[in-house]
Amino acid sequence: MLETSKTKPQDLESIARHGGTFRRMAARLPTYFTDLRENPAWLPMFLLARTIPFRRAHWLTARRVSKSAPVATSMFGDIEADKVADELRRSGIFTGLILPDPIRQEIARFASETPCFGNFERKLEFRADEHAEAERRFGRAILSGHHFERIASCEAAVAVQQDPLLLDIARHYLGGEAKLITTRTWWSFPTQSASESDLSRASFKFHFDLDDWRMLKFFFYLSNVDEDAGPHVYMRGSHNKRRLKHQLTLLVGHPAEEVLEFYGEESAVTLTGKAGYGFVEDPFGFHMGTVAKYHPRLMMEVGFGVSKPSKRRYHGEPVVR
Repeated sequence: MLETSKTKPQDLESIARHGGTFRRMAARLPTYFTDLRENPAWLPMFLLARTIPFRRAHWLTARRVSKSAPVATSMFGDIEADKVADELRRSGIFTGLILPDPIRQEIARFASETPCFGNFERKLEFRADEHAEAERRFGRAILSGHHFERIASCEAAVAVQQDPLLLDIARHYLGGEAKLITTRTWWSFPTQSASESDLSRASFKFHFDLDDWRMLKFFFYLSNVDEDAGPHVYMRGSHNKRRLKHQLTLLVGHPAEEVLEFYGEESAVTLTGKAGYGFVEDPFGFHMGTVAKYHPRLMMEVGFGVSKPSKRRYHGEPVVR
């Protein structure tokens, strides 16, 4: 049974601490400088898109899209894009998407058979079923495994990213400029050897995405996800409401207790569901992954934005030299 529960994850406080944040920012400076050289328009976005006034001003430039007209057949059935966009404007999230099982099975098979890269590092390459051995071989905790560009070789994944409903929803929400930015699949692994520093470097803390002025991300669970399997957590309404302290800082991640206190514990939605369960969110709203405790979680993301994507690297990856 698919469900969303409005409960505070039990270990939010312990996994959302942000020690070492400035060291991580310093490590990202080469990426920032390369982003700027590749696209000078990146800098004003990076500095200003975190503030509500500038974001709202940019939303005013969105090219209007007329009410939903019939689109080509979608694997997700008869869902009206304009109604999904309305819900996204209200709460920042919509949870009514289900992957057809043959599509889900094919992507999961591909992700199991195709080597991934641990902790965003291409030198840590292994298959998901080799995770425990890979931690021993590399002598470190491995919390995630991304497939990067390899997912483009999976026909089922390409079919999802090209489904007409996804672009229709993106256009109704982001404006007529909406375009596909990224498609990725990744594993989140349970591990006994992760330090607090490892967890802090991962996505296991409340944060918001700042890759574009306007973004929309579709997520699909490719494995069963209960409260012990690393469910995604989203703060409803936080895409439209932002504490001043969270605007006037270069940090995108903030302590759980701080986020929950300001935006309300009742706004924290923990998303659980069977394999194939999908949802779409405005990633400017605060969200986080949680730790997979016993079984690995496999997830897919299809992201849309309004600016041209980087051609030299994939989401979360350091600069490719």
